[in-house]
Formats: sequence, C-alpha cells, structure tokens
Amino acid sequence: MGDSSAVELSLIQGEEVKREEIISQNESQLKGPTLVHYKWWIQMIIYSILVLSTQAIGTLLGRIYFEKGGNSKWLATLVQTIAFPILIPFLFIKPKKTNKNIEIIKKPSFIIVTSLYTILGLFIAGNCMLYTIGLQYLPVTTYSLICASQLGFNAIFSYFLNKQKITPYIVNSLVILTISSSLLVLHNDDSSERTNNKTSRQKYIFGFLSTLAASAGYALMLSITQLSLQKIFKKESFHLIIEMSIYQSISATMVLLIGLFASGEWKKLVKEMNEYELGKISYVLNLIGTSICWQFYTVGSVGLIFKVSSLFSNVISMLGLPFAPVLAVIFIHDKLSGIKVMSMVLAIWGFASYMYQHYLDDLKDKVEKEGKLVELSEVNNVIETS
Repeated sequence: MGDSSAVELSLIQGEEVKREEIISQNESQLKGPTLVHYKWWIQMIIYSILVLSTQAIGTLLGRIYFEKGGNSKWLATLVQTIAFPILIPFLFIKPKKTNKNIEIIKKPSFIIVTSLYTILGLFIAGNCMLYTIGLQYLPVTTYSLICASQLGFNAIFSYFLNKQKITPYIVNSLVILTISSSLLVLHNDDSSERTNNKTSRQKYIFGFLSTLAASAGYALMLSITQLSLQKIFKKESFHLIIEMSIYQSISATMVLLIGLFASGEWKKLVKEMNEYELGKISYVLNLIGTSICWQFYTVGSVGLIFKVSSLFSNVISMLGLPFAPVLAVIFIHDKLSGIKVMSMVLAIWGFASYMYQHYLDDLKDKVEKEGKLVELSEVNNVIETS
C-alpha cells in the first residue's frame, strides 16, 4: 500500500515538473520575441539607412561623373560592384553561439551556390549597365519616374515567386510611393532638359527603354534572391548577407571588367581623367565614393530581403528616390520646387503605411502567442482541480 502511494506521488510530482517546464518555456517564448523584435527593428533600421543614404549619394556622384566630363559607361557601371573587398573583413566576425537544440540545416552544394551567385552577378552587371545608360541619357525627373515602375514589377514577381500577401495597406503604400516618384517628372520640362544636355531623340528613347528594362530586371533579381534564401539557404545571418554581397559582386565585376577591356574604353580613361572639369583628384574620389556607396547599398538591400521581403527592400529603395534631388540642391545647386517637397512628403506617407502593416503583423503574432499561453494556463488549472 505504501509502495503504491509512493509511486503515485512520484508520478504526480513528475507531471507537475513537466507542466511547470512547459509553462516556463511558453512564457519565455512570449517574452523572448520582445527582445527579438527589438533586435529585428534595429537591424531593419540600419539596413534601411544604408539603402537610403548610399542610394542617394551614389546616384548624385554618378550624375556628377557624367556632368563634369565622364563618358565611360563601362567604368561608371564597374564602380558599382568593384568595391567588394571592403566587405571581406566582415566575414571574419564570429557569430554568437546559439542554442544547441536548434535544428542543424544542411548546407547547399557547391555547384548550386556557385550557379546562384553567377546568375545573380549577371543580373547585377546587366542592371547596373542599363541604369548607367538611363542615368547618362535621361533627364533626372524622367529617370526617377521610370525607376518607380520597379515597385509594380516587384509586387507582381513577389506575388508569384515569394507568395507575398498584398494587403490594402501594402497597395496603399505602393500607389503612394509610385505617385511620389512620378511627381518628379513635373519638375522640369523634358524637352528643354534634353536640349540643354544635347541628347538626341534616339538616345533618349534608348535611355528610356534601358531604364525600364533595368527596373523590371532589378525587381526580378530581388524576388529570386528572396526565393533562394527560402529554398536554398533556409536561414538568415549577417555572415550570409556579407557572403552573398561579396560573391555576387565578384561575378558581376568579372563580367564588367571583360566588357571594359573588350570595348576599348579603358584606353580613353587617362585622357578622361586629365580633362575632368573638377580635376584628377576629384575624378578618383568620385569613383571611389561611388563604388563604396553602391557596395553598402547591396548589403542593405540583401539585408532587408533577409529581414522582411524583396518587396519591402524595394519600398525602402523607392522611399529614398525623392531625396536625391535634395542632395542635388545642396551640392550641385539644383532648384528645390514645391513638387519635390510634395514628393518627399508622399514618400514618407507611403513608407509609414507599409510599416503600419508590419506593426499589425507583429501585433497579430503577439496575440496568437498570448492565446497559446492562456490555453496552456487553463489546461494547468483543469489538471490542478482534478
């Protein structure tokens, strides 16, 4: 009789210990995401700042290059990818140790990873060249308007490739951001700008089609990047972000170097530097600054794809589009009109709409986890009463 009572007592104690462990785990899961969310928001803000600042500065430096005497399309494109060595030291940053109970993810094969980076590198090389042509031949306002079209392309590709949910707030954000960038076309008369820049009608059309193709290509590349992270790597880490940025830039740089030497433009670079309006030092500094900006832009863009989605990465990119004219006002003395101010206000509004959708998603996720904890507590009370 005493033995059976002891056994029952030990079983009850064992059940209570297990129940307490389950409740403790669920409570930690409820509290844990708060810290995780803070970290997520901080990382997302850092990546967003990288995209916004480097895109505006890089675009401005690219315009200055052509305005002050630069003519090499291949060089202007090459500097957008060649600065990858500055990211190599970040590969040696050791990640923090994680829980040993986390499921070990099998690494993808070398052939698959190499093929992926090669394809992404070709995408980057082609898009950078097309954007360079557009930046050289098109007025600033028209260039910005066409670049805004990549949001629409990205929404389509994200819906089919990444199963992106299109909510009313996201639609509102996309429409407002597109209108924001489209307003820039009203800033100046295209025909007068083309006359002042001595751009022929044929080159204007070529620049228009190049920028449109680049917008579609870039949107597709972002969706493919997100798809590869979901299906191939199946994880996210700062190390993988840097690794992807470096290897795809290496692939793109090799293609562009071949193009630079095959085209013969490299023979004219010394003369171009000597005749640059701002001087040799400014010429070199312009190229170095442009290369650094676009490399960190790549890191920020890939990071946003990791943390959120390819569509969100594109939204941040479009948010920064109206701010390039502000830098132009400060550094190359462009005029800041009411249209540009309105464009920036709409850009911030559209961005806020998109962020509100993420706030709702976080709130829904938190409520679901709280519901699970309440259910577990109710089960615990039933067991105790019985």
